[in-house]
Amino acid sequence: MQSVIALVGRPNVGKSTLFNRLTRRRDALVADEPGLTRDRRYGVAEFGDVRYTLIDTGGLFDATAVGSLMAKQAAIAIDEADLVFFLVDARAGLTPTDLDIADQLRRSGRKILLVVNKIDGATQEVADAEFQRLGFAPQVQVSAAHGRGMAALQAAVFAELPQAPLLDAAPISGESQRMRVAVIGRPNVGKSTLINRWLGEERQVVFDAPGTTRDAIEIPFDHDVGNFVLIDTAGVRRKGKVENVVEKFSVVKALAAIDSADVAVVVLDASEGLVEQDLHILGYAIDRGAGLVLAVNKWDGLATEQREQVKTELDRRLEFAPWAPIHRISALHGTGVRGLLEEVKRVYDAGRFEVSTAFLARVLTEAVEQHQPPTVRGRRIKLRFAHKASGHPPTIVVHGNQTNAVPESYTRYLENRFRSALNLVGMPVRIVYKTTVNPYAGRRNELTPRQQERRKRLMRHTKK
Repeated sequence: MQSVIALVGRPNVGKSTLFNRLTRRRDALVADEPGLTRDRRYGVAEFGDVRYTLIDTGGLFDATAVGSLMAKQAAIAIDEADLVFFLVDARAGLTPTDLDIADQLRRSGRKILLVVNKIDGATQEVADAEFQRLGFAPQVQVSAAHGRGMAALQAAVFAELPQAPLLDAAPISGESQRMRVAVIGRPNVGKSTLINRWLGEERQVVFDAPGTTRDAIEIPFDHDVGNFVLIDTAGVRRKGKVENVVEKFSVVKALAAIDSADVAVVVLDASEGLVEQDLHILGYAIDRGAGLVLAVNKWDGLATEQREQVKTELDRRLEFAPWAPIHRISALHGTGVRGLLEEVKRVYDAGRFEVSTAFLARVLTEAVEQHQPPTVRGRRIKLRFAHKASGHPPTIVVHGNQTNAVPESYTRYLENRFRSALNLVGMPVRIVYKTTVNPYAGRRNELTPRQQERRKRLMRHTKK
């Protein structure tokens, strides 16, 4: 069992920067703005040959509307931790908030390591003397942004956690087999509420205001349905509505989560219906090749007449993706949530399809016989055989002549035929064309001596 280290402190002292430094990744969103981190983020830090679980938290005593919810998440992290990194800011000096956090940490009964961050440009002796008032010794002075003091931090951790387990070089069992599921959608449609309902705990901060989630948080989740990595993302608004740099990078990380996901659960707000931004998000997920499941949330709050209107609207506006399964749920009350998870597993399994080349060739032959490809400059496009290239998304290679002239409408026809034949529910299908190369192209046909003599006789006869 790995020892757990939690990073706590007031807003904007550099917790996420230190988290990224220790995990050697750039998972945590970092910007010069207080209160950016709101949810608990887990990572793995390696000090020498020892591995630790690291928890990044939101700022304690944050003055924003969601500050109390962030404090609750930080308190959970402290309870889980074997050691707490209490981060303070050397440039800002000791503040009353630091004193309040110190009192709270002392009452927790956990081991505390005082980490004085941002020592660049600050006098180390002065910082050491100033933060001694907190009563935690020893203290470690670091610069998370530039990597200074990491060796001293490692030595301090070894002193506090001498029984930490040795790093196992073998990969974590089953980690590569986990289904990566990105939960995406517009702001305030219930993405974090849905993930909390699946997990059975208040893992993500939920607040009745758009933009509560700012980062993409990956959460391993084991269920009797299967093993997942749930990715909670920030709400994706229209480009013209993005107001600041932080929101811009939040949207970038949300879209990157779709790129890395096996299945994307697109959450819609039933009370608002299907809006243009929902269609943009759906189109992006399809273009990136993710499996697709639509979750129409807040369904229990609609009257019967409204439900019929929403059903009609979904049928009409989702004609471009009739293969995407739709689930009507209530993330708040749990209605339909388990069925949604089972649908995610079904879509994931569909993307791992196994099929023989002979079967794909037969499907292609039947499709061509029922609907011939068009002609190009008097010559009909010929599609000869097909084979599987990969899964997630299912990719099928079709060989033939003049394949660069196949129109998009015929490609969509083939996609639908393959999807129906292979039962690829919820999966976009990609067709890749390969033009058969003529081995004699560009080569002149040399005549034999007998053919040359015959040609001469014909020429003489023609001249007469």
